[in-house]
Amino acid sequence: MTEIKSDRPSPSKFCGLSPILNVKDILKSIDYYVNVLGFQKNWDWGEPPTFAAVSRDEVCIFFCQDGQGQAGTWMSIFVEDVDALYADYQAKGAIIRQAPTNFSWGMREMNIEDLDGHRLRIGTETQEPSDNVSLCGD
Repeated sequence: MTEIKSDRPSPSKFCGLSPILNVKDILKSIDYYVNVLGFQKNWDWGEPPTFAAVSRDEVCIFFCQDGQGQAGTWMSIFVEDVDALYADYQAKGAIIRQAPTNFSWGMREMNIEDLDGHRLRIGTETQEPSDNVSLCGD
């Protein structure tokens, strides 16, 4: 069977992803993500704001106050050096649920919580053996 190739982009190509997190207070969420987790505020919408976006490098997250989703959403973010980021987050007072840990699936991950109970599994690939510890889910 012959494969047909085209230089034209596919109309169904996925170009990005921005999770939408339900938050209780947009301004407090922005403050935590910017001043503790190192994101930047992209924009907010409404007066007072009820929707906003923050980003760090290639990761963008939307916040929706009292709508679109529920507390406790989990997401994975991949970084170059989870241990360096962990040291930075410790110094800034981030809510750290689990320090960097080697897992059997080839990732070294830490588990961060935000003000609304959403979890960020932030990790780096590793070839190191597993620490034989469960992923912190409580």
